Amino acid sequence: MENKAHALLAGLFTLALLAAAVAIAMWLGRDETETIPYEIATKLSVPGLNPQAAVRYRGLDVGKVESIDFDPNVPGQILVRMRVQADTPVTQSTYGTLGYQGVTGIAYVQLDDDGSKPVRLHSSDKQVARIEMRPSLFDTLQSKGMEILTHAEELTRRINGMLTPENEKMILSAFQSVGEAAKQIETIPRQLQPTLAKMPALADQTSQTLASINALSRDVSALSNNLNTLTTSLQGPDGTVTRLATTIDQVGAVANRIETEALPLAHDARSTLRALNRTIDTFREQPQSILFGVSGRAPGPGESGFVAPENN
Repeated sequence: MENKAHALLAGLFTLALLAAAVAIAMWLGRDETETIPYEIATKLSVPGLNPQAAVRYRGLDVGKVESIDFDPNVPGQILVRMRVQADTPVTQSTYGTLGYQGVTGIAYVQLDDDGSKPVRLHSSDKQVARIEMRPSLFDTLQSKGMEILTHAEELTRRINGMLTPENEKMILSAFQSVGEAAKQIETIPRQLQPTLAKMPALADQTSQTLASINALSRDVSALSNNLNTLTTSLQGPDGTVTRLATTIDQVGAVANRIETEALPLAHDARSTLRALNRTIDTFREQPQSILFGVSGRAPGPGESGFVAPENN
């Protein structure tokens, strides 16, 4: 009877010890971090994503996935419920994508923000806010795979069309032409070698020409200075131009004086010459006028006593 009592006590002690160990483990493993629920609604595939998968914000662990269910209100739509740390900067422009850990195929939710709406997104257990789900790189490749294959097939077909026997001959001919052109280009340095050999002499001649031009420039500058000096001396107050202008003014005054004084004398001389000419004409026509005087002149047409001659 006493042995049974000891066995019962040992069993009760063992159970109490196990319960204490479980309680201590639960106490040590409890998570006191404050989290906020968010929800992702998407019609994209979520391969490899499981409950308790990590939620990361730009690579940092900020939460866990709670559940993955179908949306009862929208056919084909998947609801991913997750809890995120309260200090995570989730805004109205935050979006989620699926990321994959290496080659294991285990997926996680990657949160990011494009900064278009930097307003805090509020969420609670009663009214869970939704975050946009965008296609990941794998989803983009999967959706564009058929289009990429179509373009690759079209490109292959065009390349095959280019590699016809006729085009191959043309391509080979083009390569041959390029080879001949390269050979001709190789001969150019040899042809230019004599010209390059003459370059030093040409450079010396050019230097001499430049020296001559510099000397000529200095001579022209000196001549220009001399001309400027001559012009200054000619146009000075006592210069030749001033004296010539004074002389011209004096000549003009003399000419005016001659015109004023000599023109009346010339007029009298012309009158005297006309009178002398009339006297000589009268003497030539009537020499007796020296002794008897000048007879009266017959009246002319329009004068008193004029008689017109009779016509035979």
